[in-house]
Amino acid sequence: MEFKDNEAIYLQIAGYVSELILRGKWPPDSKIPSVRELAGDLQVNPNTVMRTYELLQSQEVLYNKRGIGFFVAPAAVQQVQAARRERFLSQELPEVFGTMLLLGIGLPEVQRRYEEFKNTQPQPLPATS
Repeated sequence: MEFKDNEAIYLQIAGYVSELILRGKWPPDSKIPSVRELAGDLQVNPNTVMRTYELLQSQEVLYNKRGIGFFVAPAAVQQVQAARRERFLSQELPEVFGTMLLLGIGLPEVQRRYEEFKNTQPQPLPATS
């Protein structure tokens, strides 16, 4: 995993873990790699992974079975989707709109390209409101 300089590593790992959950690679109630195992895979300090797991536990994405390890929470997909949706709508989309205005790109062109893109992608997990 390549880490960016502009965001804390534990947050980038949280994004990585969330992505695996959204893509179904770590389904609900499945045991995930131990702190030491993931730290070794990502070549980071185990304390960094522990901080990530604690963050995701506080967000009800993961839960801990003492002495056994961390597991994906039953509602993890919905929790991750809700958090990512809010971040996208409040932070990223306004930046996209600003760029569209500067470049003279209208919604019809974006919608056409979105539909083209959507048709080339595997079906995502259903969104919840």
